[in-house]
Amino acid sequence: MTLDRIKRGQSFRITHIPNETVRSQAIRFGIAAGEWLTCEEVVPAGPIVIRKNHQQIALGRQLAREIDICLN
Repeated sequence: MTLDRIKRGQSFRITHIPNETVRSQAIRFGIAAGEWLTCEEVVPAGPIVIRKNHQQIALGRQLAREIDICLN
């Protein structure tokens, strides 16, 4: 499953970020494979807002499509 298919309120773990460019962008946000995060909001036709600790991060749908996740 990819991050763009997440629903609001779900907790998930990043399993793999295959694209090197996307992986670099995610690392800048402090996101890496193995991390547990929560989906705060899914904006219709907009970004996906995730929470890591007490920080909210908005990711575009295109970027979210490139991140593999699993639900807890």
